[in-house]
Amino acid sequence: MTATPVKKTAAAPAEKTAAAKGNPASYFPSIEKKHGRPIEEWKDLIRTSPLTKHMELVAWLKADHGLGHGHANALVAHTLAEHTLAEHSA
Repeated sequence: MTATPVKKTAAAPAEKTAAAKGNPASYFPSIEKKHGRPIEEWKDLIRTSPLTKHMELVAWLKADHGLGHGHANALVAHTLAEHTLAEHSA
């Protein structure tokens, strides 16, 4: 009986690996590079939006601003987490 060779795959890029482990900010350099806007500008848009639910905000960033799901999700998750932390520390 012969063993089937194991196919080696390339390691995931560091930014995706870190993001998958719960660090949305790891996407920020890629977001700024791809979309040409500073992260604070994106976060200001999210904070001033009348929308409040995570997936509504993600859908809005995708539809109205052309972000992919991962980038939109990272921005919303990070922004809402900051907001929650600020509420709990007040």
